Amino acid sequence: MAGTIEVLVPGGEATPGPPLGPELGPTPVDVQAVVQQINDETDAFDGMEVPVTVDYDDDGSFTIEVGVPPTAELIKDEAGFETGSGEPQETFVADLTVDQVQKVAEQKQSDLLAYDLKNAAKEVVGTCVTLGVTIEGNDPRQFKERIDDGEYDDQFADEAAA
Repeated sequence: MAGTIEVLVPGGEATPGPPLGPELGPTPVDVQAVVQQINDETDAFDGMEVPVTVDYDDDGSFTIEVGVPPTAELIKDEAGFETGSGEPQETFVADLTVDQVQKVAEQKQSDLLAYDLKNAAKEVVGTCVTLGVTIEGNDPRQFKERIDDGEYDDQFADEAAA
């Protein structure tokens, strides 16, 4: 009867109710212990939707794997807004600094297809385009061109290469 459950939970705020409770109820695991461990491990992502995988065995033992929240959630948290723009090409809802773009890229890099920090930053900038978020007052598409031109090579150099 061993199995796996995958859910999205608010960071640090999981409860024995839905979505976890109904999934874990029929299993042999201690639901409260699972909830507590998830909350401990997701506390840094306070309030953000975090992907969590719970693997359990017939003896009631379990392991929890916490993923990284979606890029859009990290950007919203960093910039301090709730929803993206309905017209992202025309109406902008927030502005990020280059350092904030770097921070989000570093948090998300392990989950992205990018093979280095510079390309991870470009993926973050692409999400900024769809959310209607500027970067240091500039349209994110222009900022991406500046990354491509090498203007931020020092900023987005991988630490391993440094």
